[in-house]
Amino acid sequence: MERLKILVVDDESRMRKLVRDFLVREDYEVLEAGDGEEALDIFYKEKNIALIILDVMMPKINGWDVCREVRETSKVPIIMLTAKSDESDELTGFELGVDEYISKPFSPKILVARVNALLRRSGLTAGNDEKFVEAGGIKLDKTAHLVTVDGRPIELSIKEFELLDYFMENQGIALSREKILNNVWITLEMQGQLTHMSKNSVPKSGKKGSISRQSGVLATSL
Repeated sequence: MERLKILVVDDESRMRKLVRDFLVREDYEVLEAGDGEEALDIFYKEKNIALIILDVMMPKINGWDVCREVRETSKVPIIMLTAKSDESDELTGFELGVDEYISKPFSPKILVARVNALLRRSGLTAGNDEKFVEAGGIKLDKTAHLVTVDGRPIELSIKEFELLDYFMENQGIALSREKILNNVWITLEMQGQLTHMSKNSVPKSGKKGSISRQSGVLATSL
C-alpha cells in the first residue's frame, strides 16, 4: 500500500527533522518546505498530499496566507504550529480552515497522535471497520468523506465531519462537552461549531435527527 504523504512546513530545519523522524516511524512519507512559497510549490506539484503541518511565522509567505490559498482549492487537513498561544491567533486559524492548532514547544508524540487521529477521521487510514454510518436520513461515508441528508449532498469541513461522525457513532447517548473534546480533538468554541452543524447538517424538522444542549451536556438523537 502506498504511504500517505505529509507536507511539513517550517523555516527551522531542526524542527522539520524532529517532526519528520517521528512521522517516518509511523510509515508516513514526509515532504519538507522551509518557507511558504516552497510549500505552495510542493502542494501544487504533489497532487496526493494527505495532510499539511504548517508553521505560522515563515519568510516569503506566512502560514496564514499559505492556509488561505490552499483552502481555495483543497480540504486537505491542516495542523498549524505556532510559538504563540494567543486565542485570537487560534480563532484566526480556525476561521481560515485550520483543523488543529498546536503551540510550541510540543511533544512530537502528541503531534503524531493528532496526525493519526485526523487522518483516521478523514477516512485516509485504517481503523474504521464500517465505511458507512446511517441514521435518520443522514448517511456518512467515512472513506470518501461525504455526507448526504435524504440523498442530498452536504458540504462539511473536516471538523464538522468529525463532529457529525462522533454524534452518529454515539446516537442516543448524552455527551458532555469534555467527552467531545477528548474524542474529537476539537479546540475551538463548541457553541459556534454546533450551531453551524445544526443549520447545515441536520434536518430542521427534528423528526429525523436533532442536537440539543441541556445543562452543559450535549444529547444527540438521530
